[in-house]
This record gives sequence, structure tokens and C-alpha cells, in this order.
Amino acid sequence: MARKKQPAVAEQDARVIGALLRGLRRAAGYRAVQYAAGQPGCPAAKQTIYAYERGGLVPSLKQFLELVEFYSLTVTPGTDAKLPEDLRAQAVAAVVHALSLPAYHVTEAAALIAQLQPGPPARRRKG
Repeated sequence: MARKKQPAVAEQDARVIGALLRGLRRAAGYRAVQYAAGQPGCPAAKQTIYAYERGGLVPSLKQFLELVEFYSLTVTPGTDAKLPEDLRAQAVAAVVHALSLPAYHVTEAAALIAQLQPGPPARRRKG
């Protein structure tokens, strides 16, 4: 079976995803992309992060999660970083928000799962 081409991500969704990543980068204490991208273990190149944050490119869900993990758990926070527990809470909120967007099709998957669930079992009559 041939793969269907995925529909383009809505411009608004791309901007929201970019804003979530930008907010996490800044919360981690990196005011400029170049400083975050220069840290060991950064999962994306500087130009790629710029493109994501501007909404010009949309990261795959895996790429999005890798950046969230990098900003909130992996990288040594910058001097202006939020407290670790606040940064983690912001990361959780970013993931939840991103998963609710049509760009990652999670809501479609949940709807399909609901359709696939069996109905309630038939009651037996005592007779």
C-alpha cells in the first residue's frame, strides 16, 4: 500500500510549535539560539532551530520531544534560567499543548482508538 502524503501543517500550528520551543529555550536561560545550539548534545543545528522557532519548518514529533528534553533535562541551564522545577513544568505544558495540535495527529489517533473500542457487553437475561 502506498503511503499517503501528509497534509501541510497549518501556518498557525507551525507558529505555535515554534513559540513553544522558543519559550523553552529562553526558560533554559539561552537568550540566543546560537548559545543553545552550541551546547554539547544539542539535537538540532542552529539554522534548524531558527527555522522551527520562526514556523518555517515544523519538527517531527520525535524532533520536538528531543528539543524539549534537551532544554529541560539535558543541557546545563544558562545564567537566566528558570528554576529546574519551573522549567520542567513549562516543558510538560509545551508537550501537552503540542500534542493537542492537528500537526501531530494525536487527537485523530485518540478518535480512532475510541471508534475501535468494543461497545459495552450485552447483558444476559436471567430466565
